[in-house]
Amino acid sequence: QVHLVESGGGLVQPGGSLRLSCTASGTIFRIYTMAWYRQVPGKQRELVAAITTGGYGNYADSVKGRFTISRDDIQNMVYLQMNSLKTEDTAVYYCNKDPGDNRYWGQGTQVTVAS
Repeated sequence: QVHLVESGGGLVQPGGSLRLSCTASGTIFRIYTMAWYRQVPGKQRELVAAITTGGYGNYADSVKGRFTISRDDIQNMVYLQMNSLKTEDTAVYYCNKDPGDNRYWGQGTQVTVAS
């Protein structure tokens, strides 16, 4: 059984930084492209960043230059470093495969950017 757990969210002021972590158990995810998604109430979940098995990152235009995705395949971890945060980055953040697999959505971690 696959289990993804996100952590690292919180309340931060505009311009601040957070680092999100995702740990996976029950699967060897080094063979998958992994991604971070986010969702705001009333809106569709959107892809924020993805990282290939080779470590190449792709980013949504809205976060390009501010967010960095990384992975540690030995520890089965995926990270999202978020810098220069904006109020519009407020959302629940999830990790999953890319494309998302409905079997693997976790609880997510809340990120709130507010002064």
